[in-house]
Amino acid sequence: MLRWLIFIAIYMLIDIYAFQAFKTVLKNKWILNAYWIISVMVLGYFIYQLSVGFDRKVGLTLATGQAIGLFLIVFIPKILVLIFMFGEDVIRGLQGFFTWASQSKTADISYFPSRRKFISRMALVIAAIPFSSLLYGMYKGKYNYKVLKYELEFDDLPEAFDGYRITQISDIHSGSFDDKKKIEYGVDLINQQQSDVILFTGDLVNNKADEMLPWIDTFKKLTAKDGKFSILGNHDYGDYIEWESEAAKVQNMKKLEQIHQQLGFDLLLNEHRYLEKSGEKIALVGVENWGAGGFKKAGDLQQASKNIKETDFKILMSHDPSHWEKKVKSHKTHYHLTLSGHTHGMQFGIEIPGWIKWSPIKWRYTYWAGIYEEAGKIINVNRGFGFLAYPGRVGIWPEITVIMLKKRIIS
Repeated sequence: MLRWLIFIAIYMLIDIYAFQAFKTVLKNKWILNAYWIISVMVLGYFIYQLSVGFDRKVGLTLATGQAIGLFLIVFIPKILVLIFMFGEDVIRGLQGFFTWASQSKTADISYFPSRRKFISRMALVIAAIPFSSLLYGMYKGKYNYKVLKYELEFDDLPEAFDGYRITQISDIHSGSFDDKKKIEYGVDLINQQQSDVILFTGDLVNNKADEMLPWIDTFKKLTAKDGKFSILGNHDYGDYIEWESEAAKVQNMKKLEQIHQQLGFDLLLNEHRYLEKSGEKIALVGVENWGAGGFKKAGDLQQASKNIKETDFKILMSHDPSHWEKKVKSHKTHYHLTLSGHTHGMQFGIEIPGWIKWSPIKWRYTYWAGIYEEAGKIINVNRGFGFLAYPGRVGIWPEITVIMLKKRIIS
């Protein structure tokens, strides 16, 4: 309760300060009253959904995500307005001080200059950018699927797999979905790639296996001639909600594994399979979640790679890219290509190919989106198919990755 009171106090202080810009520019009392009505309603909805209305046995729901999204749409622009208004007040304060210092104490003077409409207008214009972007991200951006295609060359790729196509998807988070037609469009787009194999790198659900039930028939339509393979992500274990008993949690995991089967996915739990073509083969290794920090560390490379030859070409599926950073990259076994997800690219950032790739998530993860190569090993971090918490995407769009394996020609 104390934390919520502190939160409300901070929110209202920021709100009051940001309101000064609106009051300086707008004189219509109905618009100014609407400002406070909307602000209070969004704050109330946010607090309700994350306190009284939050069921710890269910976790994040569509309503929770909506509350988070609306809060961010309203709050983040006010932070920008606050920065402008505070900067102006610093200047006004300095001007007032020097005016006071240069005048007689008996002089009839207003020491502090009034707010300038230009600054307030500029603050509101700048604030309109995140406002419109976050609004777009909630209603359009989260289903703005992008197909990203890469050609990766390897010296020791078996000849038969030259030109082999892999489609990687990750972080479906089915519990967040709210538009069946858009999801069906995304699944059709995956199938249109006509890849040889489909690899799913974890987080099928937010918390519970039942979240996937309405979407089984949709994702069953995924097809690839050499099969569909999957692994678990950190959210698949149900670690972020309360369970009636440990037995209920175990049963949920069994149900999730059955759903993978219903979808036609071959779920790899610290194990491997061989993909064969024209008498040659590559090893497909799948580990359970292993994440740096407080994340579950169930991934076991040794167990998953048991009986694989050192000379075999290896593709590793590991949900969290910190596994590659901390363990795989320096491992004595050479895993040629690792496929990960997990970060979502924070669902927010700026990407202009060949110029800029930025997201706040880079301060948490060294490898957070796209292709990276170090020590002769390559990782692709998929930006995710779905979304979580904030029900949208801004600049970091939902991703379908298509990777073509190529044998490097040595002249």
